[in-house]
Amino acid sequence: MRFAVIQFGGSNCDRDTHYVLSDLLNIETDLIWYKERLNRDYDAIILPGGFSYGDYLRAGAIAARTPIMNDIIDHAKKGKLVLGICNGAQICAESGLVPGTFTTNISNLFICKRVSLKVKNNKSPFTKNFNAGEVISLPIAHKEGRFLVDEVKGSGFSEKENVVFTFCDENGDNGNSSNPNGSLHGITGVLSDSGNVLAMMPHPERASELLLGSNEGIKIFTSMRDHIENSKK
Repeated sequence: MRFAVIQFGGSNCDRDTHYVLSDLLNIETDLIWYKERLNRDYDAIILPGGFSYGDYLRAGAIAARTPIMNDIIDHAKKGKLVLGICNGAQICAESGLVPGTFTTNISNLFICKRVSLKVKNNKSPFTKNFNAGEVISLPIAHKEGRFLVDEVKGSGFSEKENVVFTFCDENGDNGNSSNPNGSLHGITGVLSDSGNVLAMMPHPERASELLLGSNEGIKIFTSMRDHIENSKK
């Protein structure tokens, strides 16, 4: 099993993510500078958080148009896993790997705090180690994290199929008071139609060991690992 974490100029969560995969989970993981392209086969690719290209134009817009994204799109088309975290989620949306877009928070402010999330779908490769409806706590750190999508009939977007995580309160209730950035229906984790790409704004790598106050985020990475292992049996 082999993972890759992609580095762009401005990535700042790449080594945190590499640490979780390599040191905590003992998964062979390469750090790949975007200009190097993908010259090996990988079971999963992580697009980490940060500020690629300084969020110039729109967050993730320039990174989504670099040549390595052609390799990542080809990887996804083969049914292999792609996880975009925060800036990585914005890159996934900008490159069309997931439906919708992540735009400026309704407050127009950068938000950095721990939030509660509800697991809306535990059937995906990224959430199989969670319980349906489970409430978890992960940190967010973004200014352009408000998820919007066209919900018109025939758009192809389905909350039941595409939504993985929503903002909620500690009791699992959704509402405006528990929605920090104004995302549509509190959505903060969205799957591709094929189900093998997840774009999420919260940072699971920052909640993967108790030293950081929570290890609930590591279940996303162990879910990916277990899915890959089971698919190879």
